[in-house]
Amino acid sequence: MSYLLNNHQSPRLLFRKISLIDFDSWLPFFEDPETSKHWVEEKESPTIACEKWYARQHERYQINLGGMNALIEKSNGLLVGHAGLLVQSVDNIQELEIGYSLLPKFWGKGYAIEAAQKCKDHAFENNLATSLISIISLSNLPSQKVAIKNGMTIDKQTMYKGNEVYIFRVNKV
Repeated sequence: MSYLLNNHQSPRLLFRKISLIDFDSWLPFFEDPETSKHWVEEKESPTIACEKWYARQHERYQINLGGMNALIEKSNGLLVGHAGLLVQSVDNIQELEIGYSLLPKFWGKGYAIEAAQKCKDHAFENNLATSLISIISLSNLPSQKVAIKNGMTIDKQTMYKGNEVYIFRVNKV
């Protein structure tokens, strides 16, 4: 079963596998303190953090744990951010997560909810799961609003990779 949305589209976005050609466009995400303030991780240079992120996504692709897709704005071909379905282990339970991250210059334009809804629809239409989660930092109110707009509600609060998070959940109807 494939969790990737490679070559899928939403009204304004094209989904494709991430590629190193996107590296320079995505690096500002790691350079901006606003985008990384919600996660406690080792402090590394933005370049090293971005390299590790790309390596993790490609590893996920190889072992069928889903992964982020590049989100390309159809009107101009620009990288908007990433979204996808990711197999995650939360409190020792394997779950399928809808993940999304956008470059700040694309915030507030509805791209996150558009991508998250496409991920949800893909997962449920293809019977990839009967329940989906989003793992969101307690302090990340914009991502929480996206999850709520995507039909999710807070299922629980827990620790995930050293961060206090909410687990938002939506069940297939």
